[in-house]
Amino acid sequence: MPSTTPTRLDPPVDPDRDHILGSADAEMTLVQYGSYADFRCRTVHAVVEGLRNRFGDRMRYVFRHLPIEGKPDAMRAAEITERVSASTGKFWELHEAFMERGPTLTAPDIDQIARSHGLEGEDGGDDRAAAARARVQEDIESAKRSGAPGAPTFFINGRRYTGTWDESSLADAMLAPLGHRIQAAAFRFVRWGPSSGLLLGLATVLALVLSNSPLGAQFAAFWEKPLGVLWGSATFSHSLLHWVNHGLLSVFFFVVGLEIKREFTVGHLATFRSGALPVIAALGGIILPAVIYASIAPPHLRHGWGIPIGTDTAFAVALIVLLGPRVPIELRVFLTAAVIIDDIVAILIIALFYTGEMHTGYLVAGAVVTAFVFALNRIGVYNPLPYAACAVVLWFCLHEAGLHATLAAVIMAVLIPARPPANLKALLTQASSVINREDSHTGEAMRHGPSEPVLRTLDAIHARLESPADRLLRTVEPWSSYVALPIFALANAGVAWSSGVLDGQHRLVLAVALGLVVGKPVGIIAASWLAVRSGIAAKPDAYSWRQLCGAGALGGIGFTMSLFIAGIAFTDPAHFAASKIAIFVASMISGGAGVLILWRRPPATE
Repeated sequence: MPSTTPTRLDPPVDPDRDHILGSADAEMTLVQYGSYADFRCRTVHAVVEGLRNRFGDRMRYVFRHLPIEGKPDAMRAAEITERVSASTGKFWELHEAFMERGPTLTAPDIDQIARSHGLEGEDGGDDRAAAARARVQEDIESAKRSGAPGAPTFFINGRRYTGTWDESSLADAMLAPLGHRIQAAAFRFVRWGPSSGLLLGLATVLALVLSNSPLGAQFAAFWEKPLGVLWGSATFSHSLLHWVNHGLLSVFFFVVGLEIKREFTVGHLATFRSGALPVIAALGGIILPAVIYASIAPPHLRHGWGIPIGTDTAFAVALIVLLGPRVPIELRVFLTAAVIIDDIVAILIIALFYTGEMHTGYLVAGAVVTAFVFALNRIGVYNPLPYAACAVVLWFCLHEAGLHATLAAVIMAVLIPARPPANLKALLTQASSVINREDSHTGEAMRHGPSEPVLRTLDAIHARLESPADRLLRTVEPWSSYVALPIFALANAGVAWSSGVLDGQHRLVLAVALGLVVGKPVGIIAASWLAVRSGIAAKPDAYSWRQLCGAGALGGIGFTMSLFIAGIAFTDPAHFAASKIAIFVASMISGGAGVLILWRRPPATE
């Protein structure tokens, strides 16, 4: 899920309160949250000086306190600067003295600097000290509201800067050339919670518009163009639509598998009772929609029972994010886990019930590749390259075996190593030691940067900071949300509307729509209630049963998965078109119902 961490400065720069260098009319404002007892802040102090020398009156610099937690010297130095500022107005002189003290700042250093600026004796007992402490605390609270993760953190013209701290990168960000503005806008869009759902919706609308325009025939023909590989007399070629549905969508299912693995290993659902609730709820939301569909659909179309069992993760999560604090984080985790589980179950159902002729040889080959990947995991291979190579081979084997090739993505996600969290303190100590040793060589002749052994050591430390599964999830998830799913919607959501498109299809439409609108929420809620009532699972107190009903309604947003299964189940274009219409209507009704239920904030006693 995209991050919802704040990115704007809160509160904005206040000339009557903040410590400011530069004119209020400056075109660029750089705000730094920093700590005097942190070597990183003292290091970037020279970078800020370089920027001020470079930009002059074009730049305004603001410093706010963010003392390192657990370091009394950090808080004491910040309070002393405020006491001096309040009594003499010489904040920047003391700021310079602390920042340029050296690689470390000790208690005797602070005492000596305080005495040299007229502060004698105890510095924590009078009214001025209390006022200084309150002033520093205001900055700390402001850092939390602004999303500053620690010191140093920079804000450029009111927005949090997440790039590197060298002078060139900061200067580029402040000048905001076209390339940087485009990149920054893209990052802001991705960090906006509903962005993936919005992009998916836009792709759907575009597909519908093109399908019903004079370009409709060309648009449909485009997805049928062949694409493949020719090797001598052997060919491996399929339509673009086939590559999207079997190849590109594998990226989405790989992310789905990684997300559910993380939640059930180190996430919110790591315990049995916390993890049981979304699992049982997902099963209820799979069984009842399938039963409703099969009881209503015509006998010759009952094989489409898998259509209403899946939930569109992107749309459901986007609506939850838009609802903001009305939806507790525990309910977000519940719904996200439940819809991811039913997506995985949907893939297994496709593999078991929507496959054609099976080819045993390729199936055995796929099993061998799976066993090899399992062995790589067990012997502790963390390099992603062997897993990537195996993923391609496994995808090909399952595709040729007659199974839906996206199953390979789920298998790989399960088998990618997710080792325990690293000993962060030990790794950071090692990195600091390596950097400090390298820093001692500064100024040597014929040395212009870190040596190769140092770079290799730092690379090894960086590789241990997160598990391969977490690293791949962080890397691949944006490609899933912002490339794979929108292209899938563009390729599959198009349907040509006409007066006769639903002729003879009413039972099919009703079966799909009721399966999603009624079957999904009722199945999720009933299964959850039974699980909690029987003691198998526990419902967090953070959300009420009414709110769980709202989450269940959002589960009826089928869309991506429903379209996916409908395309496999129905080869007749008339049946596929009717099921698309039913999916669109049911998803809109379910989304609207979920928002209405969740919109009202619960009473404190609910």
